[in-house]
Amino acid sequence: MTAGTRPQVSPFAAFDRESWRALAAGSELPLDSADLRSLASLGDRIDLDEVATVYLPLARLLQLHVTASRRLWAAQTEFLHARTAKVPFVIAVAGSVAVGKSTTARLLRALLAAAPDTPRVDLVTTDGFLLPNAELERRGLLGRKGFPESYDRRALLRFLADVKSGRPEVSAPVYSHLSYDVLPERRQVVDSPDVLVLEGLNVLQAGGGTDGRVPEVFLSDFIDFSVYVDANEQDIAQWYVERFLALRRTAFQDSSAYFHRFAALTDAEATATARGIWTAVNEPNLRLNIAPTRSRARLVLQKSADHSVRRVLLRKL
Repeated sequence: MTAGTRPQVSPFAAFDRESWRALAAGSELPLDSADLRSLASLGDRIDLDEVATVYLPLARLLQLHVTASRRLWAAQTEFLHARTAKVPFVIAVAGSVAVGKSTTARLLRALLAAAPDTPRVDLVTTDGFLLPNAELERRGLLGRKGFPESYDRRALLRFLADVKSGRPEVSAPVYSHLSYDVLPERRQVVDSPDVLVLEGLNVLQAGGGTDGRVPEVFLSDFIDFSVYVDANEQDIAQWYVERFLALRRTAFQDSSAYFHRFAALTDAEATATARGIWTAVNEPNLRLNIAPTRSRARLVLQKSADHSVRRVLLRKL
């Protein structure tokens, strides 16, 4: 530091892999290789050592927050002489397309559900709250799928408000990545879980609607803890291309798949197509809408090019 300059101030405390893993020393990993294969997303390279190093300490930290939240709820209920239902602890998992947030959300659900104090853990993705393709086409937004304006944010807010008010059997819409659309005949029921993990691109956003008005209620009003999965933009772009190529060999081969037309592309054509989609849609959404929410997270997982988490940033209390 040169004379006259101030030290950089950060709201986050930083942990390297070794110091973070040490926080869960002695804890048993409740997953095996078969479990991990069922939880990891396509193209997200992860092993049990990575789970023990990164996600097991995170699950332990979250359990502490859940326990503290319950104690505060009980104390406040007694103070107010109230009879209020215990409400779920909501954990938001945010990040770019292809960064591995779905794997993170599934791992947290599995690890938390293995703990005796939180046996009921549900996972809901915000994909189900995307507007149907027909409505997106009507509004000229199909090419901006995943941008904030492509979601039914009122429905998502109502869902979270109902969950946090203790209502039983709250339902969420279901999205199909095969048909690339919301399934109108399907609903996911959330019935008073101990913990709800909410995963999505823009769950940490605080902006207004398309009319420019600032809403009175934000998603963050209903979120108890938030995790942002982060990586270098060039690495995420490469992961997106690799995932697209893997999907071309697997899911896109299904004749009923929305992207079946890409199944016959050569490697070079598929790579060019994936890069074009990234540049036109995912890159601007990341830069304009998703990455700016990183600073709002309680915890940031910073990934390296090999998908491993190199550093954990935890907001100081």
